[in-house]
Amino acid sequence: MKRARQKAEVENEAPQTSQRSKKQKTCLYGSVFGESDSHASMDWGSLPHHVILRIFQFLPLVDRARASSVCRRWNEIFHIPDLWRRFEFELSQPATSYLKSTHPDLIQQIIKRHADHLQYVSFKVDSSTESAEAACDILSQLVNCSIKTLGLISTAKPSFMNVSKAHFASALTVAFVNSKSLSSIKIDDTPLDDPSLKVLVANNSDTLKLLKMSSCPHVSPAGILCVADQCHGLKELALNYYILSDELLLALSSEKHVDLEHLRIDVVSENPGQVEFHTIKKQSWDALVKHSPKVNIVMYFFLYEEEFDAFFREETPVTHLYFGRAVSKAMLGRIGMNCPRLIELVVCANGLQPLDDELIRIAERCKNLTAMGLGECEVTCRGFIEFVKMCGGRLTQLSIMEEVLIPDNDYSLDRLHLEVSKHLGRMWFPDMMPTW
Repeated sequence: MKRARQKAEVENEAPQTSQRSKKQKTCLYGSVFGESDSHASMDWGSLPHHVILRIFQFLPLVDRARASSVCRRWNEIFHIPDLWRRFEFELSQPATSYLKSTHPDLIQQIIKRHADHLQYVSFKVDSSTESAEAACDILSQLVNCSIKTLGLISTAKPSFMNVSKAHFASALTVAFVNSKSLSSIKIDDTPLDDPSLKVLVANNSDTLKLLKMSSCPHVSPAGILCVADQCHGLKELALNYYILSDELLLALSSEKHVDLEHLRIDVVSENPGQVEFHTIKKQSWDALVKHSPKVNIVMYFFLYEEEFDAFFREETPVTHLYFGRAVSKAMLGRIGMNCPRLIELVVCANGLQPLDDELIRIAERCKNLTAMGLGECEVTCRGFIEFVKMCGGRLTQLSIMEEVLIPDNDYSLDRLHLEVSKHLGRMWFPDMMPTW
């Protein structure tokens, strides 16, 4: 009887415990959302404004649009300006591209309701001319924008390069004239021209800080010089070597100009022997470094061996060098002699002659070198260890393909990694595949 009574008491108590547990959980949710114990039902529509806004900021656009249909209040928050300051239009042709396109209805809604809210705008297009033209059409309709950053991104060529100059210039003019406060522009591989740059300068000279315009064949040295002469706040510039000039470097070194932080120069040749590269005077480089002593000067080379003659015959203040094609031993020797500010060097290919002497000279002369990458080259294990020993722990990045290293009588590959690790002060192994 006693056991039966205890069992009955336990059975009666279990539902009450379960109810108390549910009530405690309900009260917990209620306290989070500011509800009293008696009105603790979940009401997503009554979430605080800032909470919903924060949720929306983390959602992809498609999910945000779906969430906006939960209730009228969420739909109102979906359209507030804070959520539309930054937007990337994705445009592609479904039959030929893997990119997802921004839905046309959404594009029209943005133009009608949110154009005056947009501040950070980019267009990502596939290789088709139709997508690039569609991007220009949208840009032409953003007449009420006050854009601060603008990016035109082609995932593959030719894209914008096949758009007519008139159509492209017309779209840019709308953005340049109406914005008045552009600070960052990335328009690589486009038919940008000198007249468009003059419009940019006339309307945004006080605010422009970054301009990336590599592979813009219709821009002349005079066009980019106009930008440097008028945009004294410019801190980052990316361009092709053919429009780099002594006059441009001197303009960037004037007393009115702020310190330049980053200068990227692409040196490209598609047809060997058809391009004659000019030489920049040492005095012009010196003026730039004197004015902007901390400037990073980055050069990407895509040349054939016979086209390097104009480069590094005098001291050049380059800090980062990347060679995408084969580069000769003589060229690497000149780099060791004339690039004392060098911080990073990547050589994708060289040939079948060991680079021991060249690397040792670079280690001796380039006291700021902290990163090195070697691809299809050859270096003896002894020469490589000597290079690492001279650089020591300042080499924070060392990426060398295993087949680059030639075993010799003194060092095998197994012993090499131990010696290199000792001089670097950390464990190191050669790479099995390129990491750059």
